[in-house]
Amino acid sequence: MNLADMLTFADIGQLSRIANHYQCECNGNSKHELIQSILQTIGRREFVERHVEGMSLEDLRFLNGLIFDGRRQFSLEELIACAQQSRFTEDARERESPRDVISRFRQRGWLFQGMTHNTRYLFEVPEDLKRRFREAMEHRFKAEVVIAGGEPAMYREEPDLLSEDLILFLRYVQEHEIPLNNEGVMYRRNQLQILEKLHISEPLVGKGWRFGYGRRFKDYPNRLALLYDYASHGKWIREDVDRLCLTAAGEFFLEEERREPMMHFVSFWLRLYKGPIPNLLSLMYWIERCSREWVTTSSLYTRMSSLIKPFFYDSPESIFEERILVMMLHLGMVRLGEDGQGERYVQTTPFGKSAVHKLLKV
Repeated sequence: MNLADMLTFADIGQLSRIANHYQCECNGNSKHELIQSILQTIGRREFVERHVEGMSLEDLRFLNGLIFDGRRQFSLEELIACAQQSRFTEDARERESPRDVISRFRQRGWLFQGMTHNTRYLFEVPEDLKRRFREAMEHRFKAEVVIAGGEPAMYREEPDLLSEDLILFLRYVQEHEIPLNNEGVMYRRNQLQILEKLHISEPLVGKGWRFGYGRRFKDYPNRLALLYDYASHGKWIREDVDRLCLTAAGEFFLEEERREPMMHFVSFWLRLYKGPIPNLLSLMYWIERCSREWVTTSSLYTRMSSLIKPFFYDSPESIFEERILVMMLHLGMVRLGEDGQGERYVQTTPFGKSAVHKLLKV
């Protein structure tokens, strides 16, 4: 529902609290006057822009979470969890409870409790406000991103290569005896042989902590780990006690000579990575909106960094560069370029734009 509908169903107590917050001048005993006064205040063109500009980072993250969550309605527990996720550091709002944050959003008329018997314990953001907040946030983000003067001297793009390399990986498994160590991991010799066959090479995983981005992420390089996990999820490969085998389904997949749609890889990657990066879908959206032209990677990171929460040993910068941008390159969603002075750039591909819009249905 839109704001006007929600105000109509709200009780006069909540209407009075919203009107008092905005210092609306109207008859507080008239529900009609309260609604009209609130709509006139919130409906002004500059209203949302001004509030987004003045919003704290924590409130902006909370709002971002509500706007891009796939759920239209939230329980109180889900709202509390969303508010807690918006806290990245020991900041001032640590002294403010999640319930206080939720009450403040309700007082502003940005969050409403359900009106029916089935929804009275659920909360919802008006659909028209969601749209206006998204537009205002986009304007704020784009204003701080530096657009390139032209096309970079060099750039990389990887359309459909994951789909091609899945076939190459499965054929290698079909044609070779691949022993596994005690942890069920391929030995480095086999990993190197596989990487030599793929279109995109990667250095092998060294010592150190690696976890959180898929089942075999800790054992294999980022792109190979995604391919391996995807093949395992599709039940095309099987880890026996001491060796890696192609399954009957894998044999049939190769016989069909079909190619997996890149959109399937995007959806699978999102499912794997949204655990450590809960707001990954919104970050994909903002990257797509802000890099339709070539933009500098550094300015894009400066804008996105406030939305990226560190994950154990991964800093916001490494998450942005390695877990998001480079993986979006492998998925065919962005191009990455560089000029002669070492400045790096990013641009969304047409597939990247369509993929984000399919995921968000916007």
